[in-house]
Amino acid sequence: MPNYMLLLYADEADAAETARRDADLPEWKQIIEELGASGKMLGNGRLRPSATATTVRIRDHETELTDGPFAVTKEILGGYFLLDCADLDEAITIAARLPVARFGSVEVRPEMTAEEMLRYRNVEAAAEA
Repeated sequence: MPNYMLLLYADEADAAETARRDADLPEWKQIIEELGASGKMLGNGRLRPSATATTVRIRDHETELTDGPFAVTKEILGGYFLLDCADLDEAITIAARLPVARFGSVEVRPEMTAEEMLRYRNVEAAAEA
């Protein structure tokens, strides 16, 4: 079965919004327990606020560090799930159950296997030749 990454995006929350979202914690707990018990969850995590991010870029062989997120957007990446799903439809069904989908968004993206990466790179190289 393929792996799917669910990327959780939402606006940064003020104190009132954080309290509202915290009301969803029992629902989060139930979903996490169900995914763990089913063997579908390969990993998940909640990220600290975007102000704690450090962005790394290499330009002209020099390392550049920037405090905060790279992109200046309203929605920030707040967490993720890595799931082992039968197909995209199952991954979408799980994504739709996540409370963040009601006020933010969940990007569902298939993980590329090592074999797929090699094929992809070979196709790119052949196209450039």
